[in-house]
Amino acid sequence: MQATIEQLQQISIFSGLESEHLTHLQPHTTVKQYLRGEIILHECDRLPAKLFSVLSGTIQVKKTAASGKETILRTLSAGELFAAPSLFGDGISPATVVSDRDCHILTVDRVVLLETIRQTPEIALRIIAVLNDRLQHLHSTVHGLASERAIVRLARLIHTSVVDEGTEITTSGLCLRSRLPYYQIARSIGITYEECVRLFKQLQPIVSYHRGGKIVLRDRQKLEEIAAGDIT
Repeated sequence: MQATIEQLQQISIFSGLESEHLTHLQPHTTVKQYLRGEIILHECDRLPAKLFSVLSGTIQVKKTAASGKETILRTLSAGELFAAPSLFGDGISPATVVSDRDCHILTVDRVVLLETIRQTPEIALRIIAVLNDRLQHLHSTVHGLASERAIVRLARLIHTSVVDEGTEITTSGLCLRSRLPYYQIARSIGITYEECVRLFKQLQPIVSYHRGGKIVLRDRQKLEEIAAGDIT
C-alpha cells in the first residue's frame, strides 16, 4: 500500500517539507502492517535500498550475542527511523527488528530519497541528527552497562518511559502508559529476570510493578534522583 501525504508528514525527517517534494516521494513509498511479535528484519539480513521508518505502533531493536543472550538495544515509536545501513554502510541489518505493538512500517526508495535530498539538503541534516542521537544513546548504554549500578539503569529506563510515553491516573495511582514486562526490562538494561524482580522490591515504595508490565509511579522526584545516580 502506498503512503499518503499525511502519513509522510508524520515521519520526523519529512515534517514541514513542501507538498511538492512529498508528492514526488509518494509513488515510491510503501506501507506494511506487522502484528505484535512479528519480525520485521532479521539480524544479518540483506536490506533493500530503502529508508525505513515507524508510521504507527512501536518496534524493538534486538541484538543476540554469541552466547545466545538477547539484549533490547532500543524501542522506537511512530515517526522514528531505523535500519540505517539500508541508506549508508554495507546494507546488512545489524540487529533484529520486531514489532512490539501492532505497527505500520513506511519505506521510501533510496534513489528517490537522495534526489529529494539534493533539492532539500535540510532532510540530510535531519537524518544526521537522528543518527547522532543514536550514537549518543549507544555510548550512554555502553557506559552504563560498564560502570553504573543496575538500580540506576532501571530507574533511568522507567524515567525515560515516563518522559517519552507519559502517564495516566488510575485507581492504583500514576501509571506509565507503556507496559514494561520484567523480561523486556532485563534485556534492555543487561540484567537477569531474577535480578529485575529483586530491584523492583528495592524500589518500593517509589515504584511498584503489577502483572503484565504495569508500573505505578509513587515518588517521581526520588525516581529522578536515582536515575541521576544520586543514591547511597
